[in-house]
Amino acid sequence: MTDAETMTAVLCDRYGAPDTLWLDEVPIPAPAPGEIRVRVHAGTVNRTDTATLRGHPFFARAMTGLLRPKMPTLGMDFAGVVEALGDGVSAFRPGERVFGLSPERFGAHAQYLCLPADGPLARIPGDLAFDEAVVGEGAWYADATTSLLSEGARCLIYGASGAIGSAAVQLAKARGAHVTAVVGTRHLELAQSLGADRVVNYETEDFTAIGERFDLVMDAVGKTSWRACRPLLTSDGIFTATDLGPGWSHLFLSGWCALTGSKRVRLPFPENAPGFVRRLAGLMAEGRFRGVFDRRYRLDEIVEAFRYVEAGQKTGIVRIDIP
Repeated sequence: MTDAETMTAVLCDRYGAPDTLWLDEVPIPAPAPGEIRVRVHAGTVNRTDTATLRGHPFFARAMTGLLRPKMPTLGMDFAGVVEALGDGVSAFRPGERVFGLSPERFGAHAQYLCLPADGPLARIPGDLAFDEAVVGEGAWYADATTSLLSEGARCLIYGASGAIGSAAVQLAKARGAHVTAVVGTRHLELAQSLGADRVVNYETEDFTAIGERFDLVMDAVGKTSWRACRPLLTSDGIFTATDLGPGWSHLFLSGWCALTGSKRVRLPFPENAPGFVRRLAGLMAEGRFRGVFDRRYRLDEIVEAFRYVEAGQKTGIVRIDIP
């Protein structure tokens, strides 16, 4: 237990731009029965954080709060040390290094975080540093699509250099798929290092005219469309996207496909976060998955971190150091 009574946290009380965030001292949370308290040492700012701060899309406010955010502190990814146990917890011990996700209550943009001991967290493999273990959010969303793949399937991942795309390449390879990664010039070597079987440079080649057909095409950055990618699909191939598409077209198409029994267009939603984090820890321990990281910021630079992520040009994961 810590003798301190307060902790530093990033707070938000309304939807809006990154400037609405501020740092303050708040009470350290006490773990409820069945919970653990983690002293957070590293976090991230990701697309989920920026969208939640903006309250976008509007219908998502049914979960995040209609008029203002339900979560006073954002942050889904965390890595840190188990600091205290609630009653009835035996799966973890104080001092153990853990990483994971907080998809329901967020709260990782703070020095301490409480979450269920049976939730989406796992021990950090080996001597991996805290700031190399904050890999969950993008990988969890990638898993929602790559879980559709079977061994030997052929997939194309457009935007394979972002947090979701770089994770998708590795998770698809872990499932035994043949992966074509589409990236820009500066990310060609990165895509190859992640295990992609073929790398296409969209700056010099039309990726929709490469002469191949795929069982699955994934838009990991929200910068292409079903219409553009349709020629790439086999007769029963699937198109997935991580955003709603131009004019929300992906949302409407996926809804229509669901109504008609088709599987051609999907907006996969990640599920079973606890099981996924434990599986991800196993892949990390085996050397089959690693985080791809971009810039890092201090907690007191959180506004700048949000601005950078919103610019849509990041490579992999943007880290936050939490002192």
